[in-house]
Amino acid sequence: MVDFPCDFTLKIVGLADAAFEGEVLKILHQHFPHLGEGAIRLNPSKNGKYLAFTVTVHAISQAQLDAAYCDLSASQHVLFAL
Repeated sequence: MVDFPCDFTLKIVGLADAAFEGEVLKILHQHFPHLGEGAIRLNPSKNGKYLAFTVTVHAISQAQLDAAYCDLSASQHVLFAL
């Protein structure tokens, strides 16, 4: 069980292209408008085909996290979100 509010790390993976990056940033800012500096780290795959976002957010509720995961999972650009 997670006690809220808390810092929570999300991992989001998709194809390394501008559409993926833009969509993820849009969704993240929609659910977590106050992302701090250094909250987002990008890690390209060895061959550069995929890109992984590692994002530390300040979550205020389980509902907030669930909504973010729902929107990320619904995006055609996101392969998976953990």
